[in-house]
Amino acid sequence: MIPRYSRPEMVAIWSPETKFKIWYEIEAHACEAMANLGVIPRENADAVWKAKDVDFDVARIDEIEAVTKHDVIAFLTHLAEHVGSEEARFVHQGMTSSDVLDTCLNVQLVRAADILLDGMDKVLAALKKRALEHKNTVRVGRSHGIHAEPTTMGLTFARFYAEMDRNKNRLEKARWEVATGAISGAVGTFANIDPAVEEHVCEQLGLRPEPISTQVIPRDRHAMFFATLGVIASSIENVAVEIRHMQRTEVLEGAEFFSMGQKGSSAMPHKKNPVLTENLTGLARLVRMAVIPAMENVALWHERDISHSSVERGIGPDTTITLDFALHRLAGVVDKMLVFPENMLDNMNKFPGLVMSQRVLLALTQAGVSREDAYSMVQRNALKVWEERVDFRELLLADADVVAALGEEAINEKFDMGYHTKHVDTIFKRVFGE
Repeated sequence: MIPRYSRPEMVAIWSPETKFKIWYEIEAHACEAMANLGVIPRENADAVWKAKDVDFDVARIDEIEAVTKHDVIAFLTHLAEHVGSEEARFVHQGMTSSDVLDTCLNVQLVRAADILLDGMDKVLAALKKRALEHKNTVRVGRSHGIHAEPTTMGLTFARFYAEMDRNKNRLEKARWEVATGAISGAVGTFANIDPAVEEHVCEQLGLRPEPISTQVIPRDRHAMFFATLGVIASSIENVAVEIRHMQRTEVLEGAEFFSMGQKGSSAMPHKKNPVLTENLTGLARLVRMAVIPAMENVALWHERDISHSSVERGIGPDTTITLDFALHRLAGVVDKMLVFPENMLDNMNKFPGLVMSQRVLLALTQAGVSREDAYSMVQRNALKVWEERVDFRELLLADADVVAALGEEAINEKFDMGYHTKHVDTIFKRVFGE
């Protein structure tokens, strides 16, 4: 992953140094469990722990792998250089490479999920703050990009909060699902290693034993994990696209914060572009790009092949690092976003009163007019507003059929903005519980 879209805490999880440290812990805990069972001498298990403070030499391991063409063997060879060949002779007893690789990967994914959950909490906090701040800030709702009926800016933020809250719940479940380890040996039968070893290693690493592995942990778990990251990325884009729309010059109901000294264009000094949210749209595409390959990893030959391996070496770090960066960027954008209530009212009044058309339609049907006739009466006046930008209420008051059905007082009453915001408190209580 390129540094521009990376945060150090998440990058560290995927560093070779971290990976080899986890590999070492898996092997050392396995030796400890085997010594507890009397399978290997206690002194050999204890000797492995001599390397607990070692910073494994990545270059040296790469040098050995250039000869062995096998990453786990290269690591074990390097470990023996620290522990001693005789002392290390029981390391990896009864295990297969996938025991180390798969268990390590899941440790990394669990750690990555914890960082992502922290990022989601920051997004949720920012969305909630802005929702409460603009709970009753009226703006026009749009469907198909066209003015529909009044809503509030607070409801816009609240629906994004609810969506992200669902995503947090999904990620918590995905974290739980991927938090398994396997130390089951070749083809997963435990023929050469006791299941108690797996239980001990998993307990020490904060995992659960995989109920049934083959020579790998089943990849449906990972498919679900990466699919969840893809959904979260799509929700990030959902927020980003709304902000991008609000920042359009002809809309300008909200905008990204523009800092002192910031430049919007190399050619046009007046420009203020929504570059952060456009960036979030692009980052979301990168995260979703991993979903199909993760699903294609589920179908492996027999007890295993390694067609999944090269995929996961890429999508593991790339998706978690990218999504981590995107979450923190989104939290900052929402937290510092500029909101323009006056522009919201100006936009709503570009076609004066038109957003109240449904309320007039319903009133006419309740007054005894057929729905077809009521629709025709409202639409003929609404179309004049579209074409001539005249006031919808004035047109209705000048329409003899509408006045005959409703009366002037009832027509005027249908233009009360509070009618559309009367249940905002109810929705907020559903979303925030307060």
